[in-house]
Amino acid sequence: MNRMRIAASVVLAGAIGGLSLSGQQPPAPRTLASTMEVFVFPQKGQSASQQSQDESACYNWAMQNTGSDPFQLMKQAQVQQQQAASAQASASTVGQGSAVRGAAGGAAAGALFGAIGGNAGRGAAIGAASGAVVGRVRGNQAQASAQQQVAQQSAANQQATAQQIDNFKKAFSVCLEAKHYLVRY
Repeated sequence: MNRMRIAASVVLAGAIGGLSLSGQQPPAPRTLASTMEVFVFPQKGQSASQQSQDESACYNWAMQNTGSDPFQLMKQAQVQQQQAASAQASASTVGQGSAVRGAAGGAAAGALFGAIGGNAGRGAAIGAASGAVVGRVRGNQAQASAQQQVAQQSAANQQATAQQIDNFKKAFSVCLEAKHYLVRY
């Protein structure tokens, strides 16, 4: 009975005191640097609040000197990815109507040539089939071309965004190093 009271007291004291019986500590709050995947270590014993102030000051300094805000760049990158996905979806619809338009044009041309040969109906049928095939091929080519352009633009945007974020991290790191922090990203 006494052992149960002692165990209950230890559990209660641990809960009240913020201790964990498993030995794990609660996760540290994320700093501005850690959200950007920049690792900062104070070399002169700076407090957590001093480090937070220094990170904020360096963030502002880096924004002014690079003209970039990494959080805005990340938001823009997400919007661009959504737009690229939407553009690819619309590019895929380009080829869908091409076969129908080709068939209609082919039927008209086939009927004309069939009338000259004496059988307009047969000429129209042959023309429609040929036009559908040609229209489908042209539609597929247009679709592939549009998708390639979207992919190239998306890759270029991603590369430019990554370069801007990297430049920002360099500026941010230089500022923190000047304030006596060890910085890695």
